[in-house]
This record gives sequence, structure tokens and C-alpha cells, in this order.
Amino acid sequence: MNKKLIFYAFVAALGGLLFGFDTAVVNGALEFFRDYLQLEADSFMEGWAVSSALLGCAVGAITIGKFGDKYGRRFMLRIMALFIFISAIGTGLAIGINSFVAMRIIGGLGVGGASVLSPMYISEIAPAKVRGRLTVTFQLAIVIGILVAFFSDYLLINIGENNWRWMFIMEGIPALIFFLSLFAVGRSPRWLVKNKEIEEARGVIAKLNMNANPDKIINAISNSLNEDVIKHLKYLFRKPYMRLVIIGIIIGMFNQFTGINVVMYYSAKIFQAAGFSSESAILQTVIIGSTNLVFTIIAMNVIDKLGRKNMLLIGSLLMTTFLGFFSYFYISGTQGFILLIMLVLFVGSFSFSQGAVIWVILSEMFPNNIRARASSIGSFSLWVFCFLTTLFFPVAVGFFDGESGNGKGVGYIFAFYAVMTLISFFFFNKYLVETKGKSLEELEKDTLK
Repeated sequence: MNKKLIFYAFVAALGGLLFGFDTAVVNGALEFFRDYLQLEADSFMEGWAVSSALLGCAVGAITIGKFGDKYGRRFMLRIMALFIFISAIGTGLAIGINSFVAMRIIGGLGVGGASVLSPMYISEIAPAKVRGRLTVTFQLAIVIGILVAFFSDYLLINIGENNWRWMFIMEGIPALIFFLSLFAVGRSPRWLVKNKEIEEARGVIAKLNMNANPDKIINAISNSLNEDVIKHLKYLFRKPYMRLVIIGIIIGMFNQFTGINVVMYYSAKIFQAAGFSSESAILQTVIIGSTNLVFTIIAMNVIDKLGRKNMLLIGSLLMTTFLGFFSYFYISGTQGFILLIMLVLFVGSFSFSQGAVIWVILSEMFPNNIRARASSIGSFSLWVFCFLTTLFFPVAVGFFDGESGNGKGVGYIFAFYAVMTLISFFFFNKYLVETKGKSLEELEKDTLK
């Protein structure tokens, strides 16, 4: 890997850092903007305030494929960076629930679009042997963003009644850096070939993969393209592509039915319910964020050796185990650090498996003809289920707690996640094809069988 390739991947991965920051910043800020917006008595409105950004993420993910194909991955990433910057400042300056939600949705549009385009851009510039490792830099950036947000929330917690405003405004700094950095990288060679800009594509390939034969790569890309399929959406829902699209949708669903984003959004609240103080609960989120980072780095170093499918299978079994134990201890009334340990082990298992692999899979598994649009659909599925689980988590907790009166609702919800994660093991084992070590064009032969 030459320095320019690493730099291009690093810049694209900054979209992941914003993704992680935007996901996690609301966790520490929730207690404070909930008071300002007077959401204490309405669990649905609390869920709406937290999850509104995810609605924007879903819309951004499903619509970005078309714009990414038309205007290019790099150009649209610049637009996404601007959306996130506007959202960060606007959310921090919000004067009521409506302006707060509107700004969070705008940021969600940017995060959802970046969640599709950033890993796609990296996969399209990377040589096959290191594509997994480089694409995982997107997930690495996500967990760094999560950790930075958790730590930022912790540092700002005692600055006064406007602390939550500064928690959100801080995201504007990396958003501006992302926007400016995108002027220093080239366009995707596969997008360039698709748009008949062959000379520029040849130059980008030569810069990023000096050992490759640019003409051979360009010919392979050209031979994989079908103008009719590229132009018409209907082919996504016909053979041989429909099967892959459905698999992508189910992958997105299972990713969120692990409960990972409930942990990322509500862990401070979960720990408070388990007996920790507010400040201590936010500190526990820093521990979770650190675990996320460590295991993502481990995954990054083995993904091109161990393989995507094997990592998913191992992770599914580990996550099922730790989710099950967390549920058992919570329902049995156990409090204290055993719950933290179970969540940390769950997050580590997720980071090593689905956390690292999901964006790699969604950026690799689709042929050149449909990659942008099909990746958008897979990401859309992920964000829709993320939105639903996050929106209804407070409602579901209230429902179970109200029914039983014993405060065990969180435990019942995590039992559901344990069951769904176990089911995902069998799905991944049957329907996923291993993608390591093959060019994107070579993968088409395996995935379209």
C-alpha cells in the first residue's frame, strides 16, 4: 500500500468518524437536552428526539446511490460533509423540539449518504489483497468517532446548563475537516470508467496501485458493465440481481437486531437504571467506546486472512452468548459491574465481527452495474431498523416495566436481540459468499451464481 492509497482511504474514512460521532454524541447529551426540551414525561417524544437523525440516515442512504452514480462518490461526499456541519451547528443552537429534530434529520441525511459512499469509494480504489483492511478503516473511523463523542461528552458535562449544546456543536470541527480534505483526493476509477473518463481513471489507478496494469483493470471494469442495467432500476428486482438485493436487506436488519445501537444511544440510561450515577454512567460509555476501538483494530488486521464470513459466524455465536447473559443478569435483578462486563464483551464481539465486516460486505457483494443503488438499499435497511429499534426502545422498556412493575424491560429486550443474533448465524452460514482476496469483478462470478 503506497502513501497516496492510504491517504485516499483515510480521507474517505472521515465520513465514518462523523457517522460515529453523530451516533454517540446524543448518548451523553440525552439527560440534559431531555430536560431543556421537557421530554421527561413522554417516552415516545424522547425516542423521537434521539432517533430523528436515523430517519434522515435512512432517507440519505436510499437516495444517495442515484446521486453517487450521476455526480460521483467524491462530489456527493462533499455535500454530505456540508449537511453534517450545518446539522452540528444548528442542533447546538436549537430553541425547541421542532428545530432540534429538523437539524438532526439534516445531519442524518449526511451520515446516511456517507455510510454508503465512503466504504464504496474505498472498495473501488483498493487492490483486492488489501481491500478488506482498507474498507475496515471506515469502521475504525466510526468507533474512533464514537469514542471521541463519548469522551467529549464526558469533558463537557460540568460546563453548565448549555453543556448539551456544545456537545453537538463539537461535531462541526471534524465535518469541516472532512469537507476540505475531499478536495485533495481523486475520483473513483470505477465511476470514471463507467462515465467514459478513461484517461483520468488510468491515472488514478497508476497512482494508487503502482504494481497493477491499469489497462487490464480498466478492461475488466468495462467488460463488467451493462449500460441498460445501470440506467434502469427495474433490473435490481430481477434475476440475477434480486437475490443479492434481498440478502443485503436482511444483512442490514440482522445488524440492528444485535441491539448495538441501542447500546450506543442508551447505554448511559441503561447504566443509570442499573444503579450508576449520571457521571459514572457516562464514564462507562467511554469504556464501551474504547472496547469498540480495540476490537476493531484487531479485526482490521485479520479480515483479509480470516475472511468476512468466518468473522461473522464467530461473532454471531459470541454476541448471542453475552447478550443472553446480560439479559439473564438484568432480569434476575443483578446490578453493578457484571452488567458492564457483559456489555463490554458484547461490544467487543460485535466490533470484531459485524461492526468490522458489515460495511465491507455491503460495498463488495454487489456487481459494478448495481453497486451504488444496491448498497444504498442494504444501508437503507440498516438505518430503517436502527431508527425503529432506537425510536421504540424507551417505549418498549416502559411497556415491559409497566406490565411487570419490576423494571426488567431492558432484560426482555436484550433477550430478543440474543435470539435474533443466533438466527443470523444460520443465515450468514447459508447465504453469504466469502469475498476475501478477489477483485470486485471476479466476485461477480461467485455472487451471481
